[in-house]
Amino acid sequence: MSASQYLFVGMALIMALLVILVSGRLIVGPTTADRLIALDVINTLVSGIMLLLGAVYDSVVMVDVAIVYMALSFVSTLYFARHLEGGF
Repeated sequence: MSASQYLFVGMALIMALLVILVSGRLIVGPTTADRLIALDVINTLVSGIMLLLGAVYDSVVMVDVAIVYMALSFVSTLYFARHLEGGF
């Protein structure tokens, strides 16, 4: 592996650590809005990890999966936010 690939893998590991840390807010969060924000942050970090690993392993499929995951994450965030506001 080249130096840039090691850098990308290192950044993916740091982002995985951040996912673990934010999971605490998802579990303990005092309000439902805090939990929703933590879930959105976790989805964003997971998408970033998929993109970094797709660049390291030169996988176009992983990039496509990350794009679909981001779109579904966006839609689910809108759905939960609307549910919190009492709409439907």
